[in-house]
Amino acid sequence: MRVTMASGAARDGRANEDFTGAVPTAAVLIDGAGIPGSESICRHGVAWYAGRLGGSLLGLLSLKRDRSLAALLAEAIEQVTGHHRDTCDVTDPISPSATVAVLRLSGGLVEHLVLGDALLVLDRAQGEPLVVSDPREVIISQEYEPALEAATDSNEYQRLLRDLRAHRNRPGGFWVAKDDPRAADEAITGSCPTSELTGAALLSNGAGRIVDRFRLADWPEVLALLASSGPADIIRRVRQEEARHSVAADDATIAYCTELGGSARRPEDT
Repeated sequence: MRVTMASGAARDGRANEDFTGAVPTAAVLIDGAGIPGSESICRHGVAWYAGRLGGSLLGLLSLKRDRSLAALLAEAIEQVTGHHRDTCDVTDPISPSATVAVLRLSGGLVEHLVLGDALLVLDRAQGEPLVVSDPREVIISQEYEPALEAATDSNEYQRLLRDLRAHRNRPGGFWVAKDDPRAADEAITGSCPTSELTGAALLSNGAGRIVDRFRLADWPEVLALLASSGPADIIRRVRQEEARHSVAADDATIAYCTELGGSARRPEDT
């Protein structure tokens, strides 16, 4: 499998809280989340959490190929939680968390997992792309967006954000990687024969803005742009639209996977 990656922090001088990486048979994308000023809760921070979770998951994907993606994610969450359980309040609602997308080649199949608002797009040889997403966080977040956008006081904004994140990892709410490995059981998973796909893309929600917020392209067009220009061009276009519409930038990351099982995209397909 060939993987081309690009990632950009929301702004200069700020840590990129996304992570992406790959091993020969798998790719991982982590989109970290947290609240500024929460250093008293976790001294390590969101970027540390995202990087540790992604690194642990890649290691497990390399070593334990017979286990399900959900089981490997659960083990990775447990490993990272163990790294800072004694120094940080890992159960606090505003301690670092992350959304996750994973793609793995296994025995003629392409397996996938999505937890939270990360995106995974499967480029099918026949028909429209299959977009794998977990809508639960988006649905709940939409209820808070008007109040968050209207908040002029930082204390009120932080209160609303705490209230939103109190819905995490509970029935009727939404699920992310945080401190409880059982959240992995709530991930969206599936598989399809390798022969049915010509590629796949893993995107953080910041990169996914090209479709769901700015409407610059649909998913077939995004896949065509990835094939012709690469993931960095998608992120460049998103940054231009954020600036044009005065929208606060978000970390944006893409891992574009091709030659799945040795099959390459044909020039006439681009």
